[in-house]
Amino acid sequence: IEVVAAEAVSYLNRAIAELRDIWEEIGISEEQRLERVCTVNMHIKEESTILQMEKNLRARVEVLVKQKRDRQQELKTLQEQDKDLCSILCTAPFNINSNAVPSLEDLDRYRRHLASLTTEKEKRREEFVSRKRQIILLMEELDHTPDTSFEREVVCEDEDAFCLSEGNIAALQHLLQQLEAQRSLNEAVCAELRSRILMLWERLQIPEEERVASAVHMAGSRAKTIQALQLEADQLEEMKLQNMKSVVQAIRAELAVYWDKCFYTQEQREGFSAYYDEDYTETLLELHDAEVEKMKNYYEAHKDLFGAVQKWEENWKLFLELERKASDPSRFANRGGNLLKEEKQRAKLQKTLSKLQEELQSRIQAWEQEQEEPFLMKGQQFMEYVMEQWQLYHLEKEKEKQERQLKKSRQIEAEMMYGSTPRTPIKRRVLGPHTPGKMRKLNGNSVSSTTPNSTVRSAFGGTIYHSPKSKLPPSGGKVRSCLGVPG
Repeated sequence: IEVVAAEAVSYLNRAIAELRDIWEEIGISEEQRLERVCTVNMHIKEESTILQMEKNLRARVEVLVKQKRDRQQELKTLQEQDKDLCSILCTAPFNINSNAVPSLEDLDRYRRHLASLTTEKEKRREEFVSRKRQIILLMEELDHTPDTSFEREVVCEDEDAFCLSEGNIAALQHLLQQLEAQRSLNEAVCAELRSRILMLWERLQIPEEERVASAVHMAGSRAKTIQALQLEADQLEEMKLQNMKSVVQAIRAELAVYWDKCFYTQEQREGFSAYYDEDYTETLLELHDAEVEKMKNYYEAHKDLFGAVQKWEENWKLFLELERKASDPSRFANRGGNLLKEEKQRAKLQKTLSKLQEELQSRIQAWEQEQEEPFLMKGQQFMEYVMEQWQLYHLEKEKEKQERQLKKSRQIEAEMMYGSTPRTPIKRRVLGPHTPGKMRKLNGNSVSSTTPNSTVRSAFGGTIYHSPKSKLPPSGGKVRSCLGVPG
C-alpha cells in the first residue's frame, strides 16, 4: 500500500510540474497558477480517485495546449498583417517575441497596433490620391514634364506601389506646394503682361480688330501663353518708341485723370515739370510712366477715402443745382409735380451732406494721424474747403436776396412815379368791378383810368399819394397815355 501511495504522489508531483511548465510557457500569471493549484487540492480533498485526477489533469492539459496553438496561430497571422502594413508605410514591425507563446494582453495590444496602422494607411492613401490628382493637373497646366525619379514615381507608377511613408507624404506635399507656387508666379507674370498690353493698346490706340487677334492669349497661364503675351508686349513696346509723342500725350491724359481723382491742385500738378516738356524722348516717357505708377498706387491706397469725398462733391453739386432751380422765376410754369419732388430731394440732400461731412471728418482725422500729413482737397484741408463752399453758398443766397429787394424797391419807385404797369399779359376781361390802375376800353378808345380814390402806398414811408382825375378830351381821338407816350 505504501508503494502504491508513493507512486501516486510521485505521479501527482510530475503532473503538477508539467502543469507548471505549461503555465510558464503560455504566460499564466502567479495568481492564476496559485488558483489552479488550489483547484487540484480541492479535487484531492474531494477524494477523487487517482484515475479521475489523471483524467482531469489530461483534460486540462489538452485545453491549455489548444490555447497555446491558437495563440501562436493568431500571432503568426498578426505578424503577416504587420509585415504588409510596414512594407506600405515603411515603418518598423511590432516588437514581440515570436518564440514565446503570447499572452492575451500581448495579442490585444498587437491587434490595436495593427488597427492603428490600418487607419493611418487609409488616411495616407487618401492624401496621396488627392495630391497626386492635383499634381497631375498642375503639371499639365504648367506644361511641366516629370524630371526627377520622385516625380515619375508619383505620376507614372501604379498607386499601390507607392510607399506611403511619412517622408514620401511630406515630399508629396512639398512638390504640390512648388507647383502651386509656380502657377501663382505664372499667373502674376501673365497678369502683369496683360496689364501692360491693355495699357499700350490704349496709349497706341490700337484698333479693336487688331486686338481680337491677341484675345486668345488673354486667359490662362501656361508657358506658351506667357511666351505669346511677352511677344505681344515686346512688339507694342517697339511701336511705343516709334510713336513717342502720341504715347506721352496719352499718358498725360491718364495722369490728369488720377490728379482729378486725388483732388490735386494746380500747384501740385505743376510740381511735375516733365508734364510741360515738349521734347518727346524715352527719358520723358519713363518719367511719365513713373509718375502715373506713383499716382495709381497713391489712389489705390486711399481709394475708399477719395470715393467718399467724391460722393460728397457730387451731392454738393446736385444740391446747388436744385437751389438754382428753386431760385428760377420760371419754376412755376409747366412744372407739374416737380416742385414738390425737388423740394423733398433738396431737403434729403441737406441731411445726406451733413452726415457725409461728419463721417469724412472722422475718417480724415484718422488718415492724417496715420499718414502724418494733412489731407488736401484742391489745396485746402477738407473741412476748410467744405466750410468755404457753405460760406460761398450763403453769400450767394444773400446776394440774390439783396438783388430781389433792390429790384422790388426800384419797381415800387417806378410805380410811384409813372403808375402801375401790367405784371402779366393782358387777357380778355370778364364782367366784374373795375380795378383801379388798369387800362380799360371806352368807346373803342384806350384811356388810363384811375379812380379818385386809387392810391399808391410807398414802401418806405407809408405816405399816400392821390392819383389825379383823368378827363376825356372833347375829341374822339386817341388819348395820349398818362405815361407820356407821344401822340
